[in-house]
Order: sequence, then structure tokens, then C-alpha cells
Amino acid sequence: MARISDNEVQLDGIDKLILKRLMTDARSPVNSIAKEVGISGTAVHQRLKKLEKSKLIAGSQVLIDPKVLGYKTLAFIGIYLDQALRNQEAVRQLKKVPEVIECHYTTGNWSVLVKILCRDNEHLMQVLNTKVQTIEGISRTETYISLDQQIQRQIQL
Repeated sequence: MARISDNEVQLDGIDKLILKRLMTDARSPVNSIAKEVGISGTAVHQRLKKLEKSKLIAGSQVLIDPKVLGYKTLAFIGIYLDQALRNQEAVRQLKKVPEVIECHYTTGNWSVLVKILCRDNEHLMQVLNTKVQTIEGISRTETYISLDQQIQRQIQL
């Protein structure tokens, strides 16, 4: 069973099998996982509770394909701030932009890197011009449109 020391979780083989199955399909029934790994459903449940308590498991989610909803343009925007101290307020304002789906404080040239999802290039231009570039403290942006996501995965166990 998982051991927790110095805010780091050490997984055993059974924990890894359980997690791999859930990472593939978070809706897998506990009893089905139990049969697969050779332990009781109660034992699987206890292990999951311990992993949740350790915060290794941060939740489960339903993944929605944005293209099915008409969102076909994915872009990354590097944001330059006129002053570093503007970061918190800029991020607060970026949270109000529904098209922004990720925001990262970065090293390098940009202060902030955001991932943005739009219906098309015209929608992206509108969001940039009316929502992102109008935020006080943003001096300029660099936008990179993703043509295709070629790798999507979680950390390997």
C-alpha cells in the first residue's frame, strides 16, 4: 500500500495497477478493478481513500471534446506585463475570460502563458483584441495557434 513521506507518495505495484486503470477510465467500477488486480473491492476502496487523502488523486473528470461544441482553434498566448507586480491583477482579469482554459506563471520572456480555446481564428482575434489585450498591465502578447495536438497524456506510473 502507498507510503507517504516528506510530502511524497511511494506507490506499490497494486496501487499502480489501480491508478493506471482509473487513468484509462475513471468510471471503472471498484469491483471490476478488484478482480483485475486480485484483491477485494474493500481493499481497493481503502487504497483509493488513502491516495485521495495524500492528495495524489486530485479528483476525476469528464473530458469534453471541444471540437464537438464548435471550438476548433486552440492557441497559446505569451503575455508580457509592463511590470512584474501586475501579475496577480492580470491573472484575476484573465480568469474572467471564459476562453482562457489554462494560465501559467513562467520563466523566460513572458510573464504569463495562457492556453485559449476559440471557435475559429476570427473568434480568437476578437478575444485577443477585446478581452486579453485590454487588460491593464499587459504591454503585448505573442500568439501561437496549435495546428494539431500530437501527444496528450498524464505522468507515467
